[in-house]
Amino acid sequence: MRPQELNLLMVFDAIMTERSITRAANRLAMTQPAVSNAVSRMRSAWKDELFVKDGRNIQPTLHAQNLWNQIRDPLSSLTEAVDPKAFDPATAKRTFRVAVTDIVVDMVWAELREVIEKEAPGVNLHAVPYTIVNTEQILEDAEVDMVIGTSGVISNTFRAEYLFSPLFICVMNHDHPLAKADLNLQEFADADHLLVSLSGDITGYTDQVLLQHGLTRRIAVTVNHFSSVACLIKHSDLICVVPISAVAEEIINGDIAATKPPLDLMPQQVSSIWHKRQDRDQGLIWLREHFKRIISKNVELETAQVMDSLCKGNSPMCNEGH
Repeated sequence: MRPQELNLLMVFDAIMTERSITRAANRLAMTQPAVSNAVSRMRSAWKDELFVKDGRNIQPTLHAQNLWNQIRDPLSSLTEAVDPKAFDPATAKRTFRVAVTDIVVDMVWAELREVIEKEAPGVNLHAVPYTIVNTEQILEDAEVDMVIGTSGVISNTFRAEYLFSPLFICVMNHDHPLAKADLNLQEFADADHLLVSLSGDITGYTDQVLLQHGLTRRIAVTVNHFSSVACLIKHSDLICVVPISAVAEEIINGDIAATKPPLDLMPQQVSSIWHKRQDRDQGLIWLREHFKRIISKNVELETAQVMDSLCKGNSPMCNEGH
């Protein structure tokens, strides 16, 4: 392959990754006119429009998408083989995009930003909504560098590293008749429920477990982020099963009541997930290590504080095995 053709592929890969001429230019340390000129040469050489405008961004044609599917993994391997780059946080100029829930943002972002300001001032950290259903697609399309979510069964194209298993708790307002330690399954099923649905589905994991007992519940309200839970619970007759981290501060402060769900909810493993083409990406390895350290520490601390708050003074809200 002639050098100019390889250069065009490098520019093409950057544009496909960034979906923007401007961002691709920044990624490649090139001027925007130089990247635009490269696009013109691509169109002439490959006889396709390649990119069409979509607001401030651009979208690839079918030919461009098919081409990228064929060349991005070999191109990544070739780049790594001939020019392995060490990641120096102090001098790195890089943007990391991570698909996360608002729980993870609240848990990680402030502390990680402190690290970045001290150790990696040229690094940007951008949160992308995590919707559960599109994990593999957004990694395959390089829309994000990493996903923090439930790993489940993933193909061998992706990698996952365990972070934690969230504990579930049932929350309600203090005046709710179900704010008690001996909540039974039928009472639970008969209540009006709030569901946090990141995917838009109106059933969740709790519904699957209820069905095993021959029961269903009414999902009266859904939201698509965890930060709404405490306020809705405090000012309504809803109950909600959520990971402890979603409501830790409100339980510790006594703003809402909490008890153990009356059914066995096996913790779902939360992992960091990335594409195998980034296995040797030293920058992503650096980021993953910080995520794991911060999340592990904060999950352990929040869980201990919540349990201590519920059990303090032999509260009836604290029953054996909670």
